[in-house]
Amino acid sequence: MTGWSHYRGVAVGLAAENIDTDQLIPARFMSAPRSAGYGQFLLHDLRGPDFPLDAPEAEGASILIAGRNFGSGSSREAAVYALVDAGYRVVVAPSFGDIFASNAVNNGLLPARTDTAALLAVMPATLIVDLSAQTITGAGLALEFDIDPVWKTKLIKGWDDIDMTASHRAQIDTFAAQRRKQAPWIWDTAEDTTAPGAGTNPAGGR
Repeated sequence: MTGWSHYRGVAVGLAAENIDTDQLIPARFMSAPRSAGYGQFLLHDLRGPDFPLDAPEAEGASILIAGRNFGSGSSREAAVYALVDAGYRVVVAPSFGDIFASNAVNNGLLPARTDTAALLAVMPATLIVDLSAQTITGAGLALEFDIDPVWKTKLIKGWDDIDMTASHRAQIDTFAAQRRKQAPWIWDTAEDTTAPGAGTNPAGGR
């Protein structure tokens, strides 16, 4: 996953509230292989005449401005896949489903929390997202947004959960060394059970 701190893109608005993961990608499409791309299924059952994401001026949009409680519902990560595969890098909403937001970060998608009323009023528009400063600017607006500091670090550095854990390797190694001194029998037992002949009675029994 590639990290980033500044992003510029076309933003499109979806003013509806409570867009859940079942709407982001209906379950019947989740049997398709990811290699086929899930973007074609994004919000499939909500689309129709005058759907804002299909407007000509929204072509190539990569920032989605939405209503509150975006991504609520089931924990399906495919909802994030559908957004990412459709080209979205940022979703801005007043609030998000917790699991959706976590899945988003792990797939390089920024869930930026802020009031979106002013943004929705000027959509579509080109916006600049500064993740380091946590600001969104453009179309005559300048807004701040919230994001969990750990998620912010992961997105800027392009880290997944394993990378985040590995960043604390020095502390982990220090703790392990101290723990080994405090309870050496734990390591001795573990090493004995993996050594050749471990578990064998010296007299030949078990």
